[in-house]
Amino acid sequence: MKKFLSIIITIILSSSLLVGCTPKDNDAKKIGLIVSTLNNPFFVDLKTGVENKAKELGYEVVVLDSQNDPAKEVSNMEDISVKNVDIVLLNPVDSDSAIASVMIANNNDLPVITVDRAANGGKVLSHVASDNIAGGKMAADFLMDKLNRKGNIVELEGIAGSSATRDRGAGFEEGIKKSEFNLVAKQSADFDRTKGLSVMENIIQSKDNIDAVFAQNDEMALGAQKALEAANMKNVLVVGFDATEDAVESVKKGKMAATVAQQPILIGETAVDAVHNVLIGKDIDNYIPVELKLITK
Repeated sequence: MKKFLSIIITIILSSSLLVGCTPKDNDAKKIGLIVSTLNNPFFVDLKTGVENKAKELGYEVVVLDSQNDPAKEVSNMEDISVKNVDIVLLNPVDSDSAIASVMIANNNDLPVITVDRAANGGKVLSHVASDNIAGGKMAADFLMDKLNRKGNIVELEGIAGSSATRDRGAGFEEGIKKSEFNLVAKQSADFDRTKGLSVMENIIQSKDNIDAVFAQNDEMALGAQKALEAANMKNVLVVGFDATEDAVESVKKGKMAATVAQQPILIGETAVDAVHNVLIGKDIDNYIPVELKLITK
């Protein structure tokens, strides 16, 4: 890893001696951004954060959408490796399939920083993300406080294999261990609002005594809230994760109980700061955390 990074830094420093000392003095360097999906407000905000910070620092951004398809992600990495980008920000569809994407970049001597979701293999310079385990515990603590540590809980999981799914679930389940909560259902809805609605509808048919729902992202939480509202179960507490605009509005109206704010714009900005440090020859940490907060009414 250190040898790989030093090679990249040496190349960049050598070129800067010829044409200038900062990206704004050079022909604009390019950042590749491969995003898991742009059909989700969270990742649209992440993209906005990347683009705004890149513009401020004088970088161009090439954006490719993987459309929640691991095969498309691999194809995107192959495409971006020939677009003369200097570094890639990869937001994986899932952590296992991301290994192939990272390996393509490695084979092309193209440095990679993962964003929001980690890759389970290959060489990356850093991972920029919220502490998803801490966020899961934050949701658990909120529900324990509201329900006096007792009640029937439903958990809606994200895409199987993604680090966000694994870590948010681990944090939440660790958090409720010291409670008397009964986890009556735990099903995947793939971080999708429509699936969150349909999965919750199915759960309601078999579980008529539910006190709270923890959804691992806001899209699923909003779908679940709609299903509960249709079933006249408006007193069920719904907690999401991401603090998207729709979810925050739902919390303000008292429909959702809370959402864990992952601040996607700040994640994008932080990722570009990390890119900038790499490209000017500074060391960066293997993991760069971004602050979380809980949004309630």
